Amino acid sequence: MDGVRRAIEAVWRIESSRIVGRLARLLGDLGAAEELAQEALVQALERWPEAGIPDNPGAWLMATAKNRAIDEVRRRALVARKHEEIARDEEPAAAPDDDEVGDDVLRLMLVACHPLLSIEARVALALRLLGGLTTEEIARAFLVAEPTIAQRIVRAKRTLSEARVPFEVPGGKELEERLTSVFQVIYLVFNEGYAATRGDDWMRPDLCAEALRLGRNSRAGCPTIPRPTASSR
Repeated sequence: MDGVRRAIEAVWRIESSRIVGRLARLLGDLGAAEELAQEALVQALERWPEAGIPDNPGAWLMATAKNRAIDEVRRRALVARKHEEIARDEEPAAAPDDDEVGDDVLRLMLVACHPLLSIEARVALALRLLGGLTTEEIARAFLVAEPTIAQRIVRAKRTLSEARVPFEVPGGKELEERLTSVFQVIYLVFNEGYAATRGDDWMRPDLCAEALRLGRNSRAGCPTIPRPTASSR
């Protein structure tokens, strides 16, 4: 039983950003996307110990989460059936091609690390959505009270929602500026792991690992990231 749970947690760490990113694009709602992804995780925790781990656990989680998103889209359409946009609300339920997954992760990164948010909020939201860490794990990593981290994440989502930040990849100079924010968050997470500013340990390997995970996600999501020139180092 413990082995299955550890396997589920490992799969979730790897797949959560892709799942949340896909749902956020379908629904246009970051909060709802995370909730539905979490529901898929709960379903795996309930079913896999008895039924066994699927051959492709990542695909199972994605399919389960997408089905919940489709149900949500249909529910919204039913509530708003007297309005002309019902047809447009139904349209996002179609499954996108697999080659769009990288774009979904990039979109999620750009939203989580949006310059509208404070540095603390960006770090917390990025670790939550992209690193797959729980609120408790983020709080423990930075030696901050769990309610504090929870408030930061809630406020960050509210700020993005109120500002109606689009779930899209901007172009040109705006993309470069947003990527700078992404890199800043990754650097801060890794730096805190390499040279901890709090606690008794000088190094925090867990945070270094999460920074490397975020870095890999950024590289996979945006393979054309410009390399820094000698003058910019």
